Amino acid sequence: MVQVCVNGARGGADGAVVPLTPEAMADAVAEAVAAGATDVHVHPKTPCGRDTLSPRVLAVTLAAIRARSPEPVPVGVTTGAWAEPGPDARVARVRSWRALPDHASVNWHEPGAEAVAAALIERGVGVEAGIWSGTDGAERFARSPLGPRVLRVLAEVTDTDADTAEASARSLLAALDAAHGRPVLLHGEDGGAWPVLRLAGRLGLATRIGLEDTLLMPDGRPARSNAELVGAALAEWRRAAGA
Repeated sequence: MVQVCVNGARGGADGAVVPLTPEAMADAVAEAVAAGATDVHVHPKTPCGRDTLSPRVLAVTLAAIRARSPEPVPVGVTTGAWAEPGPDARVARVRSWRALPDHASVNWHEPGAEAVAAALIERGVGVEAGIWSGTDGAERFARSPLGPRVLRVLAEVTDTDADTAEASARSLLAALDAAHGRPVLLHGEDGGAWPVLRLAGRLGLATRIGLEDTLLMPDGRPARSNAELVGAALAEWRRAAGA
């Protein structure tokens, strides 16, 4: 599986190719799915470009993406603390959603992660447990009674050095151990994005790519779209896997 992460917390300063409106996100998703993406992660945005968990913005964003997508694909969103400071406020937002995503990521090192995950599970939304390298997320997740109930684990390598990101990824995977038996999606960011994606291919793990994780193609030139990144990711993953 290659998930497309179309925008992340990036904003207008990161360039016009980063989709910020529901319509632009919908177009980006449709193109990425046509290029081979089979799952979607998106950050709904306020009109000023800030990540939000607002039920109104979420509903409009999901409707636009689902109407535009050439075929049904799971669509997930963030619940990152930066989008709604305060664990209680994040839980309240999840409970206020009128339209539901197929899944949502929960960063396990953030305060209140288990409460947010529990609220999502109660509403029938799949949980992607975001375990960041360089945090105590893996240790917290290992102790979590919700671990066996998550949809998948996002092994998120925050090391952006191309020379060391693979080693950081292997350390993170070792810390995750059996990950409660849940599927693991491995990905990196910025300078570490492509080395970690290739490692995912060699290990036969799901991965993701998109303008959230990197603005650059494997050869270092600026990416023109999420779809271009997805096409390159599939080629790199298959090459690394020996497929």
